[in-house]
Amino acid sequence: MSLLLKMLAQRIALGLLLLFLVSILIFGGTLILPGDVAQSILGQSATPEALANLREELGLNEPAVGRYFDWLGGLLQGDLGTSLTSGQDIASAIGKRLGNTFFLAFWAALISVPLAILLGLIAVRYRERWPDKLISAVTLASISVPEFLIAYVAIFFVSVRLRWAPSVTTINDSMSLGEKLHTISLPITVLTLVVLAHMMRMTRAAILNVMQSAYVETAELKGLRMFTIIWKHALPNAVAPVVNVVMLNMAYLVVGVVVIEVVFTYPGMGQYLVDHVSKRDLPVVQACGLIFAGVYIGLNLVADIVSIISNPRLRHPK
Repeated sequence: MSLLLKMLAQRIALGLLLLFLVSILIFGGTLILPGDVAQSILGQSATPEALANLREELGLNEPAVGRYFDWLGGLLQGDLGTSLTSGQDIASAIGKRLGNTFFLAFWAALISVPLAILLGLIAVRYRERWPDKLISAVTLASISVPEFLIAYVAIFFVSVRLRWAPSVTTINDSMSLGEKLHTISLPITVLTLVVLAHMMRMTRAAILNVMQSAYVETAELKGLRMFTIIWKHALPNAVAPVVNVVMLNMAYLVVGVVVIEVVFTYPGMGQYLVDHVSKRDLPVVQACGLIFAGVYIGLNLVADIVSIISNPRLRHPK
């Protein structure tokens, strides 16, 4: 087996091992959450006998280790379990919500990634001049403010004062693509502002590091335009750190979108998770947590693989 294939196999194996360890942490963490799902279902007026019977019916009195392996065995078969509060199949309920979260993350990524790379290139082209300073100041200001504050300010000015976009972003299948995009325009804008700065600054730093190479100086001596040098020579050789930071921010768009979904009442995974945390519905919380962890680990794994493949010393070890 070549060195490249060996490293790829190691990364995939480590990703699966990490997901297994995370599943243990998620299951154990949900068990120590305060509150009682039986009390949440029956209410405060429930008798001790009724609570004991419901706990027995829901399997809450079984040993934690046995419940974990039952849960893990179901996951390996594609069964996420059943909601304790509604009795619905979790996989069916999550499917639509996960699609909504991916829809929001896709459009935010489609805007933020090219824009971040373009701004990074402009910042390098006009380094230490006013475009670079302006871009850095605006992006640093956006990343320094919590996303929920940016969201509420956007709601106040754009939705309440100007009435350009709705503040409640509920979408359904009967809406056209244009109607959906208009409805989610505010959360897309907020998410773009949140992830833009990190990607732009990493792109700028990676390209500036490559610009000190000898072949870049040679290209300058040949009389090539600076933007041509940056685009054709510096950016391709800075792709590994750029891909890493892009994948980290893509993971945030899926995993860290909980706050934005709650603020805008968006019917995604984040809102679904928060609703069931308040109900102490442990199977739903566990399933959502594992899906978020899987997406995060998967995107980081993709970043590692791209970094390995983009390294010519690994592709051609001799």
